[in-house]
Amino acid sequence: MGADVHRLRAQGRPMSEALAETHGAAAAVEERLVSIEDIRRAAANLAGVAIRTPLLAFGTAGSGGPRVLLKAESLQPIGAFKIRGAYHTIASLTPEERARGVVTHSSGNHAQGVARAARQLGTHAVIVMPSNAPAVKRGRVEADGAEIITVGPASSEREAKAEELRSERGLVFVPPYDDDRVIAGQGTVGLEIAEDVPDLGAVLVPIGGGGLSSGVAVAIRALHPHARILGVEPEVAADAKQSLREGRIVRWDASRTGSTIADGVRSQAIGRRPFVHLSRLLDDIVTVPEAEIAAAVRLIAEETRLVAEPSGALAPAAAWFRAREAGIVGLTGTVVAVVSGGNVDPERYLALLQSPIPAGPTQDT
Repeated sequence: MGADVHRLRAQGRPMSEALAETHGAAAAVEERLVSIEDIRRAAANLAGVAIRTPLLAFGTAGSGGPRVLLKAESLQPIGAFKIRGAYHTIASLTPEERARGVVTHSSGNHAQGVARAARQLGTHAVIVMPSNAPAVKRGRVEADGAEIITVGPASSEREAKAEELRSERGLVFVPPYDDDRVIAGQGTVGLEIAEDVPDLGAVLVPIGGGGLSSGVAVAIRALHPHARILGVEPEVAADAKQSLREGRIVRWDASRTGSTIADGVRSQAIGRRPFVHLSRLLDDIVTVPEAEIAAAVRLIAEETRLVAEPSGALAPAAAWFRAREAGIVGLTGTVVAVVSGGNVDPERYLALLQSPIPAGPTQDT
């Protein structure tokens, strides 16, 4: 099938203008976005909870191209960026709300973030997880004292069960991505990149439900307005790319999104608030085939000695294999790719380390 990329902004117009003109997305253009001030408040809330993760060298974007750095969110206390949005959201609740307990649905990393934040903030967490969630993620949710409810593999099943529990038990819902507090918390990833890379030329960030990419886009557009902001999806789970191209949220069937090895981005559709943010702030979305995702897990280990789960390898895969399609070959400035997480079962990780490096256009030389 081959990797793909949409080029709404390559025509010289903001994505929002192209969408409004061709698909009637003017309403999304007018909605208020999370602000850089919101993200700075989240950063203050996260002091001492989320660590300021390092930037690690990962070669160049194409032969002789700009240097690439990896933002190692896999080194967070829960092994993923999700602690940022989960903690900020739960910390923003009133004491009465925290006393009621919280509920969410997640394939793993958001579940870990909510479980850890709930334990730290003294509230009970109920997590709806799919039957195919990695055992390492499930085990860590249990270790933080959360109550796990298991449903089928479709994200729609998780959403329905979480809503049922919220209604029955009076729990407070902590969204995985479709919430401004979550977006602001995840946006602290972008704030750190913006502050730590003065010559920033581009940022690549994985897209699942869209919370991380939305928050990062807000921070980068505010502090480095000319930097290129690129989302990355598996080509077998590219609902966000289709949604932004058509100017409406498109839901993919679980049999399609569930086929990717990148379990952290198997959501069937991006959230409404992420759609609003990404429609206005994102430059492009690059899609990556499964073989390149697997190879990137291996390359990250070899180049940086960093453990990345397949979802965490998405953005580095695009930087390594799809630099020309992403428009970052010959770019002035540094390219940063976000490694969103490193929670992977040991047996699966061992197999991924044996992945062949595709014989295609490695680094788009």
